[in-house]
Amino acid sequence: MDLVRFREELTACRLCPRLVAWREEVGRTKRRAYRDWHYWAKPVPGFGDPQARLVLFGLAPGAHGSNRTGRPFTGDASGTFLYPLLYEAGLASQPTSEPGDDLRLFGVYLTAAVRCAPPGNKPTREELLACSAWTRVELGLLPEARVYLALGRVALEALLDHFGLKKSAHPFFHGAHYPLPQGRHLLASYHVSRQNTQTGRLTREMFLEVLLRAKALAGL
Repeated sequence: MDLVRFREELTACRLCPRLVAWREEVGRTKRRAYRDWHYWAKPVPGFGDPQARLVLFGLAPGAHGSNRTGRPFTGDASGTFLYPLLYEAGLASQPTSEPGDDLRLFGVYLTAAVRCAPPGNKPTREELLACSAWTRVELGLLPEARVYLALGRVALEALLDHFGLKKSAHPFFHGAHYPLPQGRHLLASYHVSRQNTQTGRLTREMFLEVLLRAKALAGL
């Protein structure tokens, strides 16, 4: 399997009834500001460089962000915060992300622990477990990856499960750095959500510092 086939299979997934119902309901009812949009309303595949050495791993699509646009971290405040910093770090061709644009990521791939927008941004343990099968396949299709940057506690714990590491020995905190086998690295940051960035819990400077550390470890 390659990433093209993976995306085809992922976007057809209907394994989690609650998530299927929610993503499609949001796509029908829409937000007033996006009433003229045709929502994606399907699982959101990863986006970026197939030869990525750095993987940014989030929680799940936003109901009116990625669930609307079909691209990770695109269409809401998370992307408004993230993409300019990827550009500043020399990891993106432009500081904005819009469906159908010519954005390219350099050595970076974006994905998430859950591929469908969950109600209240809170997937269940069962949904996380179901989507871990997609994580196993997707990360396996990124053979050059050397650094995994988890955005938030849930993302970190999903990656710990993926790598078979004990959560108690790898606690979440902003700037956490844990070695992985074969010279790889697992880092963590607060999530780039509006809840964190608008309250000052996560500043541009804080995230850029972790991002640049990840970039250096990845040899980018």
